[in-house]
Amino acid sequence: MADESITPRGTADAHLDQVAAHDPMTSAWLGLNPGDDRQPDLSPEGFEAHAETARRSLAVLDAAPASEDPAEQVCARLLRERLTAELAMHDTGENFRQLRTVGAHVDQVRTIFSFMPTTTDEDWAAVAGRLRNLPGALDGYRATLTEGISRGLLAAPRQAAGVIGQLTDWTGEAAGGPAGGASWFAGFVADGTDRLRPELDAAARRATAAVAGFRDWLRDTYLPATADTPDAVGRERYLRAARSNTGADLDLDEAYAWAWDEFHRTLAEMRAEAGRVLPGATLLEAMRHLDGHGHVVKGEEAVRDWLQQLMDEAITTLDGSHFDLSGPIRTVESRIAPPGSASGPYYQGPSLDFSRPGRTYLPTLGQDTFPTWQLVSIWYHEGVPGHHLQLAQWVAVADRLSRYQVTEGMVSANIEGWALYAERFMDELGCYADPERRLGFLDGQMLRTIRVIVDIGMHLELAVPADSGFHPGERWTPALATEFLATYNGSPAARRSSEIDRYLGWPGQAIGYKLGERAWLQGRAAAKRRLGAAFDLKAWHMKALSQGSLGLDDLADNLAAL
Repeated sequence: MADESITPRGTADAHLDQVAAHDPMTSAWLGLNPGDDRQPDLSPEGFEAHAETARRSLAVLDAAPASEDPAEQVCARLLRERLTAELAMHDTGENFRQLRTVGAHVDQVRTIFSFMPTTTDEDWAAVAGRLRNLPGALDGYRATLTEGISRGLLAAPRQAAGVIGQLTDWTGEAAGGPAGGASWFAGFVADGTDRLRPELDAAARRATAAVAGFRDWLRDTYLPATADTPDAVGRERYLRAARSNTGADLDLDEAYAWAWDEFHRTLAEMRAEAGRVLPGATLLEAMRHLDGHGHVVKGEEAVRDWLQQLMDEAITTLDGSHFDLSGPIRTVESRIAPPGSASGPYYQGPSLDFSRPGRTYLPTLGQDTFPTWQLVSIWYHEGVPGHHLQLAQWVAVADRLSRYQVTEGMVSANIEGWALYAERFMDELGCYADPERRLGFLDGQMLRTIRVIVDIGMHLELAVPADSGFHPGERWTPALATEFLATYNGSPAARRSSEIDRYLGWPGQAIGYKLGERAWLQGRAAAKRRLGAAFDLKAWHMKALSQGSLGLDDLADNLAAL
């Protein structure tokens, strides 16, 4: 008999509480337990404990009575789908080979510090404790990867090599050379309180030594073991990964064909805009012209301030006309990403109580001069009205939904799709008035379209269409994908290389941007058709941003009904 006291939203929040109690990374992200000095448990036992929490929550959800409340039904569907997708990845051993250049488990041992408060002596004491616990976390993940070796479940060589390079950046060593600058950990504790200075410095040295030791183990033991591991994961693994990242059972062949249509449409727009940037120039000539002669900002501090101003201006422009922005949602910080991060910009959402605001991060990759022609649309994506507006609004309405729906239950393709929709919406408002900024917007759209093509194409080893205009009939390889990016996208060589590594290491994630945007646009168009003259775009935006997480199996239909 079903327990009448159990509800899906109660079950979802109870699950979140259990995850946060077990996983300090989740706890720190949510802004809970500020004195906690634990590191994530990346051992095989730690991953199994996380999976067991998911199994128990699914069992509780099964025991809940059927609800007539639409809000409960939405939450139940999301919880069931997310936990089922998570267990499908766990039960096929993906954690034993999850080593990649973006979103790796190992990155948690450093990222967790960016979520910690650093104001009081007590805060810094927790930082010191977490630094001291970092070696144990790496030992746990070494055990996980060692088990992966024994089971024949390994990352591809390029992923292992990429992580080795990132860890070298963390330690402050020059690649292939002796110790150079200060480690990231030493830099992080430099602002610590004087009273704890000896303790913090010693803990930072301990953490740095542990990272160097783990890096050396990857180089000397793990990397040689990966020699025969292919980059491509094949259709079966790809479908599981795509479900995890999109919340949908995708028709991969349809998505691949649709992306080619988007490619040709976007390419025609880009060529027209390139002619306005530099009459008579080819697409690549126009983009190189902007790199050398377009608007630039010089210096890390200056570009951080410029991006902050861009977000502040967007808030002022959009508030009241297209969105309702108030209270802590209006606060978002621009920051420079630490060395050893991925090459692309990223966003970290606020804590549940907004004591830690949302933050955007720009990796500088050793640059001191920053062309802005691509940055405008990227910061609409990362900041406002993109990730920050959606994820901060989710936090603001958490009490009306469930905390799970606005945090742990998020679906990558939903939030990346909204952020890409936000870029396009700013184009609809005329915010890329000059050809320089509009070509940057279109170049970003092209990058996300290329992601669908090459992510699916490389992992399924598909053929390039005969009418593509680019190596027709050839099968996708990393080399061919790199050439494709170099031909049709304005990213620098280092970013292109990082992009290919990302797709190969994180299958099914990069496709969510364009497929998510498609769902958002389809949902808006259907709502307009349904309501006709009564359609209110601002009201629709706020309803859409207040519904919490949804997978792509549900998103367009839910948006159409708002």
